[in-house]
Amino acid sequence: MDMRPSKRDVDADEVRCINAVADLRTMSTNASIRIDRSTLVFLTELENHNERPWFEAHKDRYLAAQANMVAFADALLAGMRTRDNLSTPSGKSSLMRIHTDQRFHKDRPPYAPRFGGRFARVKPALRGGYFFRIQPSGRSHVTCGFMGPEPNDLRLIRQDIVHDHATWGKILRGKDLRSHFGEMIGEERVTVPRGYAKDHPTADLLRKKQFLLRRSFTDQAVLAPDFQLEVLKTFRAVRPWFDHMTVVLTSDANGA
Repeated sequence: MDMRPSKRDVDADEVRCINAVADLRTMSTNASIRIDRSTLVFLTELENHNERPWFEAHKDRYLAAQANMVAFADALLAGMRTRDNLSTPSGKSSLMRIHTDQRFHKDRPPYAPRFGGRFARVKPALRGGYFFRIQPSGRSHVTCGFMGPEPNDLRLIRQDIVHDHATWGKILRGKDLRSHFGEMIGEERVTVPRGYAKDHPTADLLRKKQFLLRRSFTDQAVLAPDFQLEVLKTFRAVRPWFDHMTVVLTSDANGA
């Protein structure tokens, strides 16, 4: 009798291992774009001289830093697209403006001394968003989740937390996710919403108005040659949660 395992005998852990090896091979081809030290230096000096004359006098440095970030975001986007369906067309389009909106806040500094960006998943079929921020002095981070759920989405999320809190606990305690992120963060209410038990086991989640997972990075980590690889692995660790949330937010009342 042939005792060799068939393809059907390959368990989920082995499949994940195979996928992880494939991911590392793919990501290694997109890991050559680094954040230049000069990019962090420019942002530090911009924060100390946040005024238009200084910015205009150092416009060439800004353009060089911006080009560095566009190249980084392009490579990051290429790596993400191997395992997710994103609607963001390019790294450049993912980046936020460095100029602040002073129309209603005249006393606000004219520039935001950071580079930030967002990758959007294809909606309405897929839910969740990927965010990244590069800011000196240990303020760089990546964030994944839901910044501002619409009222109906928020209702569906809370209903799922109540009715399927075991799945939430299993996902949020998952080894890969916990190795990259801390506790869930985001704006929250003082008390649980009306209609929900105050002593529910997941009252902390029911109070949330935002559902976010964040990983912070030191300047040393940002400048490391494997930083892009680390960001990709961090983004991909959140997929089990995003997959669950997609089902929750796109299924009808009958679960179809």
